[in-house]
Amino acid sequence: MSLKIRLARGGTKKRPHYAIVIADSRNPRDGRFIEKIGYYNPLQPKDSPERVKLEVEKAAEWLKKGATATDRVHRFLANAGLVKPLKKNNPEKAKPKKKAQERAAAAKAAAEAASAEG
Repeated sequence: MSLKIRLARGGTKKRPHYAIVIADSRNPRDGRFIEKIGYYNPLQPKDSPERVKLEVEKAAEWLKKGATATDRVHRFLANAGLVKPLKKNNPEKAKPKKKAQERAAAAKAAAEAASAEG
């Protein structure tokens, strides 16, 4: 049984809140879970203490038992000091695409031409 520490959605339409739960990875997102260890309310301000509540001791126990966290929950655990933060970097994604490079080259050529004339 592969255990996941993940978010289970609750709330109404356009007003979500999430429970941080331990669940079997084969169960549905909002389905059966083993234990609830906290909650996350994305509608709260980022600096609010009510945004994320996490029972750190229980999370540490489940991590020792082999549970793996999803990306969002991994961030919460890293902020609590239980795991190392994920380092994700995709430099290819940040590069301008072909048309943007063409526009930049055209703008540069136009600027050079304008400075040569003036």
